Amino acid sequence: MLKYILRRILIAIPVLLGITIIDYFIMSLAGSPLEMIQGARVSKEALAVKEAALGLDKPIFIQYLIWLKELFHGNLGYSIKNYQPVSQMISNYIGPTLILMSTSLAVSMIIAVPAGIYSAVRQYSAGDYTVVTLSFLGSSVPGFFLSLILIYVFTIKLQWLPSSGMSTLGAEKNAQDIIKHMIMPVLVLATSMAGTNIRYIRSAMLEILDKDYLRTAKSKGIGRFKVINKHALRNALLPVITVFGMQIPVLFGGAIIVEQIFSWPGLGLMTMSAIINRDYPVIMGVCLMSAIVVMVTNLLTDILYAIVDPTIQY
Repeated sequence: MLKYILRRILIAIPVLLGITIIDYFIMSLAGSPLEMIQGARVSKEALAVKEAALGLDKPIFIQYLIWLKELFHGNLGYSIKNYQPVSQMISNYIGPTLILMSTSLAVSMIIAVPAGIYSAVRQYSAGDYTVVTLSFLGSSVPGFFLSLILIYVFTIKLQWLPSSGMSTLGAEKNAQDIIKHMIMPVLVLATSMAGTNIRYIRSAMLEILDKDYLRTAKSKGIGRFKVINKHALRNALLPVITVFGMQIPVLFGGAIIVEQIFSWPGLGLMTMSAIINRDYPVIMGVCLMSAIVVMVTNLLTDILYAIVDPTIQY
């Protein structure tokens, strides 16, 4: 196992390098960030001085090598918009995003696992059709559309929940206030994930329930609960782990849109602002962190395989 983990980490280094190359060159196609400050009051000489100061007058591959050199020294650069260190900006904004993502993932698992098991055990029943229909509906409704519906119902009409921010302005920040602000963003993210995961869990459980060893366990009279939750669920966890491992990067991307709609002060809001202003250092910092999250998630998924099923050999 240790050799496998080390080998995966060594393989991840050139992959990560390739991702940064692709990201940097695609980002450069968007144009110069100096185009955002052009105007009648800004002279060409001032733009030229600014371009030289930012290193934008050099060829694109030279700019990338300079950025890579700074990265190896632990420096992600400085924001073009507000001149703050990118690493400091990410550390300031990542907390709210992690809270939102972890809560959404936990809620989706609480919904998806029991619903998927129930649907598989009661195949072709009215409950099964209801769960499958709701899962398709949850995964099909766009996140931004569901967000607008929730805001209209719970904020505008009922006035039960706040629609923006992480806490009430001017009020003392406390857990209850943060939870109220989290309810709608979490519902949007969890609904989409739960809808997709229910179908995967149902399919995995149906495949396991047809195995001969489960029929033998049933015939021994050990009880329906133990047969399903001890024998069937444990063996159905491998595809489920794969699905949840894949959901984390998707969740990271979906959080950008949801944070923008609900003005949640996380990485999504910061990323959208950087994209609009063509703040290249910030965009590259977020892209690098996203790539690391995906790779770490894939590695943890493989490790969980061995924990769930000790027969797996690496």
